[in-house]
Amino acid sequence: MKLALYLPNFRDVVTVKELEDLTAKAEELDFDSVWTLDRIVVPEASDRQALQYPFGMMEAFPKQLPVSARGQWYQGWPLISWLAAKTSKVRIGMSITDTPYRAPGVLAAEIATIDHLSNGRINVGVGAGWMPEEFAAASATHIFPKRHKHVRETIEIMQGIWTNELFEYHGEFADFDLCGFGAKPIQDPHPPIYFSGLKDPKRSANRIAKYNLSGWIGIQDTAEELATWRGPIERELAEIGRADALDNLELCSMYWFVITDEPTDQTPAGKASNILAGTSEQITENLRGLKEVGLTMPLIWPPFADVPVSKTLEDLEQLNNEILPQVNEG
Repeated sequence: MKLALYLPNFRDVVTVKELEDLTAKAEELDFDSVWTLDRIVVPEASDRQALQYPFGMMEAFPKQLPVSARGQWYQGWPLISWLAAKTSKVRIGMSITDTPYRAPGVLAAEIATIDHLSNGRINVGVGAGWMPEEFAAASATHIFPKRHKHVRETIEIMQGIWTNELFEYHGEFADFDLCGFGAKPIQDPHPPIYFSGLKDPKRSANRIAKYNLSGWIGIQDTAEELATWRGPIERELAEIGRADALDNLELCSMYWFVITDEPTDQTPAGKASNILAGTSEQITENLRGLKEVGLTMPLIWPPFADVPVSKTLEDLEQLNNEILPQVNEG
């Protein structure tokens, strides 16, 4: 198991210096990667717990985001180029880019440039998005009912642009004749693509096999949830002759993380479970269980509030230097 840092750029209050300090710590500790979060808006309705859907369309959460509409958070994509300049070893990416908010060809070309700026260190996370209010703010309301198809077309366009001198595409969301899009990515054949938000095992298996995807990213997944997801995927891949694909897939999940002095309640509570929020002993045990069912890389997510960055910096050192060796030895 290796570690990744999920930067808290989505907070009511966060400073560039804090993001810089966290990034420097991840690089110092030889983390695999640093990721940012994609959030275009926080609707005022969220402050009243009146969103159309609960956070992430997950029933365990209220119809409210964990950051207020007046919060001073930072957009995820502008931070990617900044991360490329601030780091030299750690990989960088955004979990997850909601493709309906971006023109696929523009996104592909910009990612290729960032791959050069980072000397071949960009990861590409893609997903469909879930909040109708955010689609409206991004002028993409018409895409919401077909957002999963938009993800598929975006993957096809990115891979086409990245691997061809000239490329054309004729789909529902993009329709263009042969064009050149500038520099190709450094990574061969192209940057790794991670996906998220797929619940249907058959759809997941087909997408993994068809597009040769590199990783999957969930959120707050328990060992039981990962095992439930992995089993059907494995069977579906075997049926289409790609049983090896899952073994090569980077299986990740985003976890709220804080090391506490006193034990936390570990009663199963779905996505609201204290999976990586607890004592070092609790976190060690939970990581061992996650590793056993195939998790290869947790994305360590500092809490939205009440935990200062100085505390997170100390916790990251303890996680990397004390807890992770125990997990990997087991």
